[in-house]
Amino acid sequence: MTIETGELAKQANGSALVRYGDQNVVLCAVTASEKPREGIDFFPLTCDFEEKMYAAGKIPGGYIKREGRPPEHAILSSHQIDRPIRPLFPDGFRNDVQIVATVFSVDPELDADVLGVCAAGAALALS
Repeated sequence: MTIETGELAKQANGSALVRYGDQNVVLCAVTASEKPREGIDFFPLTCDFEEKMYAAGKIPGGYIKREGRPPEHAILSSHQIDRPIRPLFPDGFRNDVQIVATVFSVDPELDADVLGVCAAGAALALS
């Protein structure tokens, strides 16, 4: 597994590109707001795991060429990224934090969500 930083997503607070072998490539970018949000009593952490069809070499055809809503696997992968990262933030932290893990290339035999968790941890450490 290799982790590359500083080449992609330069406007984000932190980003990491994780490769595993020749097939799996996951980019994770982390952005955080400068000021805490007023009037809330929770930590606003948003995790998105985007597994586009072009990552598997498939392009939607027919009348509708859009991706549509994320599949259930992507939602569960977002939860897998959220659960180990949420306790790392201090109590009372109210800044908006967004973590976006995008799969660029996928191998059907390997899970990309594990790479998403590694990429999110590396991107948070850099931010």
